[in-house]
Amino acid sequence: MQRERATHHIAAMARTLGVSPSGFYAQRTRPKSLRALENEVLAAMIGRIHADSRGTYGTPRVQAELRIASGIGISRKRIARIMRQEGLQGVSRRRGIHTTIRDAAAVAAPDLVDRDFGATSPNQLWVADITSIATGEGFLYLAFVLDACSRRVAGWAMRTTLETEIVTSALDMALARTRPAPGLVHHSDHGSQYTSFAFGRRLQEAGITPSMGSVGDCFDNAMAESFNATLECELLDRETFRTREEARTKVFDFIETFYNPRRRHSALDYASPMEYERRCQETVSAPSV
Repeated sequence: MQRERATHHIAAMARTLGVSPSGFYAQRTRPKSLRALENEVLAAMIGRIHADSRGTYGTPRVQAELRIASGIGISRKRIARIMRQEGLQGVSRRRGIHTTIRDAAAVAAPDLVDRDFGATSPNQLWVADITSIATGEGFLYLAFVLDACSRRVAGWAMRTTLETEIVTSALDMALARTRPAPGLVHHSDHGSQYTSFAFGRRLQEAGITPSMGSVGDCFDNAMAESFNATLECELLDRETFRTREEARTKVFDFIETFYNPRRRHSALDYASPMEYERRCQETVSAPSV
């Protein structure tokens, strides 16, 4: 009635709705309930959380942010109701992006993972893939190395072609950042970049054991595909890149200033990848009692 009072008489709206005009005016002067005041505060907090997530967080991650960062425990139903009232919604995954060009003559590594990505500490298992990014100048390609325990993007590289150098550069970044101990497994698909002699030699030099899933089965590299889907729905589907340089800048920003340090991951009890790695390191370094 308040919204429509400029175009309709209060008395006429009251008759239509079966309420009294006096009740409408009394409601306007009545103090807000504690619940209504709480919802106003929550709406402001939820709005900030949603904006800080770049408009990507839905109800579960908003709930986690309220609980972990502010110590506020409220139900998902209440958060969902407030988000609807404020016109806020998260993004959802659709399809992944997959770029695999096989070399029929190459010898593939055995599958040492067998769809079990349950690493118990960082630098036990890395998964890798290449995805394509459309721009007004043509495609840009992103190769990445993802830690299976923390979901952190340990290394990445972007190039305009699919030469082997793109995956060796991503691997070199991961090695320089983490300096893993011997025993690490690197899992990928059968792309020609990963089956190449140059990449195999680089793995051998680093003391890393290669692993590859079966041909044409996305589930055998499901964790890498999951990151592809996250990148697509939280960045690529929401942006139009005029140039490759613009895409480079946006992807760098997504990985290094949002995904790795800040994005809460449901599989990590809603910690970010970097926060989860810190927890793992603290657990390892804690003195035994």
